[in-house]
Amino acid sequence: MLNFKPLLFILGLFLSVLTSFMLLPLFFALIHGEETVGAFMLSALFTGVIASLCIHSGQSKKLNLNIRDMFLLTSLTWVIVSLFAAMPFTLYHGIGYTDAFFETMSGITTTGSTVLSGLDSMDHSILIWRSLLQWLGGIGFIVMAVAVLPFLNVGGMRLFRTESSDWSDKAVPRTQSMAKYLFLTYILLTFCCSLAYHLAGMNWFQAINHAMTTLSTGGYSTSDSSMAAFSNQAHWVGVIFMAAGGLPLLMFVQSIQQRSLSVWKDAQVRGFLLFLVLVSCSLALWLWSSREIAPLDALRLASFNVVSVVTTTGYGLTDYSAWGAVANVAFLFLMFVGSCSGSTSGGIKIFRFQIAGAIMREQLKQQFHPNGIFRERYNNRVISEDIIRSIITFVLLFIMVIVGLSLILVLTGLEPTTSLTAAITAVTNVGPGLGPEIGPAGNFAGLPDTAKWALALGMLLGRLEILTVAVMFHPNFWRY
Repeated sequence: MLNFKPLLFILGLFLSVLTSFMLLPLFFALIHGEETVGAFMLSALFTGVIASLCIHSGQSKKLNLNIRDMFLLTSLTWVIVSLFAAMPFTLYHGIGYTDAFFETMSGITTTGSTVLSGLDSMDHSILIWRSLLQWLGGIGFIVMAVAVLPFLNVGGMRLFRTESSDWSDKAVPRTQSMAKYLFLTYILLTFCCSLAYHLAGMNWFQAINHAMTTLSTGGYSTSDSSMAAFSNQAHWVGVIFMAAGGLPLLMFVQSIQQRSLSVWKDAQVRGFLLFLVLVSCSLALWLWSSREIAPLDALRLASFNVVSVVTTTGYGLTDYSAWGAVANVAFLFLMFVGSCSGSTSGGIKIFRFQIAGAIMREQLKQQFHPNGIFRERYNNRVISEDIIRSIITFVLLFIMVIVGLSLILVLTGLEPTTSLTAAITAVTNVGPGLGPEIGPAGNFAGLPDTAKWALALGMLLGRLEILTVAVMFHPNFWRY
């Protein structure tokens, strides 16, 4: 039996948090005299009432959650919060609910695909709401990746299990403590990013908005030109803090607590940073030699776009799809990569590629020494069969979802390239796809409504690591 009361109670808590954050854009609307005052007031009132009803109906002496409840709660939270968070958009100048939900799901999943244009002259309240959605989605996923997914053994995440992933009575206070430190560190990094953007030439409103969407690797901007509207110095600030958003936030917490950088010796972190440097330098060299772009500009353009795609931030700086076939193939592959586990980014994640490489080495050794026994290790831990099975299942489902979503998009009338790259960018949570319609220079406004709903589902699946949602479609999930 499902524990409906605890589920209702926790969903009510999430909606109450959402209500409180709706007050910030309402404040901006009031001080700027914007037409969105009514939209945010009504949204906050309605969401607050529903939150109160859920909390009241779900009150019980003890919150008992089993594994099935955790799977269901994880998926329900993202969907229900998105349904309510879309209200200000649809009450604002009559944006259709399909577009409102697409924009909201893209924000909360930190995908960054958008259907809105005219951002440079848009109300401050709407711009800050978009940024807040990505910022909240970023920290929400980090807490889930640190405390929930390793506990559920989703996609090989058990490799990163800590006491914060243990949901026994003894470990729950530690989990709550860890969530608090993660949140405080997230706020500190956001402040540092805001200050750096301001020093690079942005005004405070632009700096705060972009800091929230940079650390969350979301990619929403206050301008239709995205980061191309700002200085070269702002581009380098973006590179640094997008890369920071792609690192495990837990490592920042441990570094501060231990006052040591020893935790940065993690194989995942080294692999991620080395990959960014190698790919950025290689692409910069190619731009310099084939496109005759000045070396420093080539390095800036290459680094920004590579870090933006690998960390699944999706900021636009230049239309890299116009750089030629080599760049198109490179960025198509980079969409899949992702950053580190425990970060705000999407994608397959670096650690899964590293483990695949370790398994390949083990298999090659076995070919030369058939009777030998080899145990590959990752971060000084033996890679168990359980982890391998989990990763293989995740990758296969990842590819199947992209193929299935691509077919659905083709059936809505989209041409194949747009369908494929839209599916990839949704499931990997990158944001822009390839091509003139949904590439870095376009947006998703022209897509059919059916395609937008399908892509919203793809974003959710990608954000929740596929398996978290897929397990609910298995008949055994509902049998006990």
